[in-house]
Order: sequence, then C-alpha cells, then structure tokens
Amino acid sequence: MVTLPKLNELGFFEIRLESIGGLGANLAGKMLAEAGVTGASLNGVSFSSYGSEKKGSPVKAHIRFCDNHTNIRDTSPVERPHVVGIFHESLSKTVNVISGIYEDSLVLVNSNKSPEQLKEKMKLLGGTIAVVDATGISLEEKNRTNMAMLGALFRLCDFLDPEAMKSVIRKSLEKKYPQAVGPALQTFERGFNEVTFQTFELPVGQQMPAFVRQDTPMLGYETQPMGGVITNPGNSILKDLSISRAGMMPHFADDKCIHCAACDNVCPDFCFVWEEQPDKKGRPQMFLQGIDYQYCKGCLKCVRACPTDALSSAREEDGYADEHRTPHRFDLAVH
Repeated sequence: MVTLPKLNELGFFEIRLESIGGLGANLAGKMLAEAGVTGASLNGVSFSSYGSEKKGSPVKAHIRFCDNHTNIRDTSPVERPHVVGIFHESLSKTVNVISGIYEDSLVLVNSNKSPEQLKEKMKLLGGTIAVVDATGISLEEKNRTNMAMLGALFRLCDFLDPEAMKSVIRKSLEKKYPQAVGPALQTFERGFNEVTFQTFELPVGQQMPAFVRQDTPMLGYETQPMGGVITNPGNSILKDLSISRAGMMPHFADDKCIHCAACDNVCPDFCFVWEEQPDKKGRPQMFLQGIDYQYCKGCLKCVRACPTDALSSAREEDGYADEHRTPHRFDLAVH
C-alpha cells in the first residue's frame, strides 16, 4: 500500500498547479489524479479554477490525494499546497504563485534559470525548488509543456508510479491522436529525467509568511484609501500581457521592414509603434519603429502575416523584451 509523504489536518496531500490557459495545466491535473487513483490505489480529485476561459489567462489546477479509507468531501481550492507546479515562470510578476506553502514544500518551476535565481525572483524563504526547462523540451519534442511538467512532478512525488502515468497518456491520446502518443511519452520521460532540485533551509530566526486565505479582500473598511479611490484601475493602457506569452515571441528586423502594416492589421493588442516621418521624396509616411512588448502575448499572428521576414518567431529569453521594447507614447497615461 502506498504511503503519502505528508498530510494536512484533514488527511490530504495537496498539489496546486499555477499556469496560463493554453499550457495544459487543467488536463495535467486530471491525468495526475487519474494516475494516482489507478496506479497507486489512492483516493484523488482534480478540479480547476480560472477567470475568462481563453488562452493566456491565469489558471489554477487543484489536486488532492488521500488513502482509500478517507473520503474526499472538500472541493475548495488548494491554499496550503505540499507541491506547487508553476507552468509559467513569468506568472510570479502578477500572481503570488507560492502563497500558502510550508517551509518544506516542493516548488517546481518551468524555467532554464538556476534554483538560486528563482529563489531570489520569487522571494522564497525556505523549501525545495525544482527546475525543468519544460518549454524547451516541448519545443524540441514537438509536444506540449504539460507532459514535461508531469514528468518532473512524478519525479518529485515518488509515491506515484510513472508507468501508471504512461498508461493514462496512452489511453487519453491513442484513439483521437495516435501520432501524438510517442512524442508525449518522450516528453514525459525527459521531464522526469531532466528535472533538478535544491533545498533551501529556512534561515535561523525567520518564519514563513503568515497564511492568508485567498478570499480575504485586499481592501476593506480599515485598509481602503480615503474616499474609496481605486488605485489600480483596469484599462487597456496600463495592462501588461507579458505573462500571457507561452515561450515564443516575435523579433523585429528593421532592415527588412517595408512598413506595409500587415502586422498591425492582424495584431489583436496594439503592439506595434509607428511614427510619421518623411519618405525619400519628402512625403509624410508612417514608419514602424518597433514592438511594445508590454502588450505582446506571443500569438505570432504578425510573423505569419509579414511578407518580408522582418518579423520572426524566437524562444523568449529573459530580459530580451525589456531591452528591445519600443514603448508607446501615450500622453495621458502615467505608468
């Protein structure tokens, strides 16, 4: 009989997956729970929570395991996870992806950074950080990020049987997508074998941040500004869509651009920055200056529309967007 490594006060081992729509976290959670039930004889449940049901929106998948003598009657979101799987590293800019973790929780991140760099970026005090380049693996294997993340999760959760997961993958794909079974299994294997991890002890004299329920309002009668002023209004100028990019982004080569505006015609998010300048004959014409990556969600429609290869798709590298961003000139906006 499988023994779970840790249990909370209700007898559950809990996992939370932090992702964006399009990376397959919802399906990964269901497959993970199914593998635990069929392969390890555990009781398990999986469900997801998300806002707008579209690609790029933040998504959470919640998984609970317990022994088969315990009934699962709790379907509230997982707020104190023993394992967190972060499918999109940039989520940490806008979402507290490590909220509620214990000092010995496991945090798996889809990244090519080192555990030390991620500890600093996410302001993690203690715990184990595991890293796998799931995006790179999925691009090389022509498969999806969720399969590589599942492989890494099975390496970290050694009470689960990887062979059971492979059976679930085959059952889920072989009828409708038989050609995807081989790449999915290879991606899963690489995620399992290529994950690295490092444990950080909680510094002496420090404590993990106090747990705050996710339904606790940020602004209340004691904390709201004078007059009820909305300090962070939502609008299309102040928005930041960079967390919606799923690993790829457009690169702009000015020397190949003919300023035809085909890219701007298909861009859904007003990413391209133009400026009126005189052409060779002195006539006014609009010239493309660059891309404002704050508004780019990596859909790559512009790359497919460009007739001269002035726009190309490339793997997103840390810092590239900030270094090559051409900001819009909004006179009435304050960033």
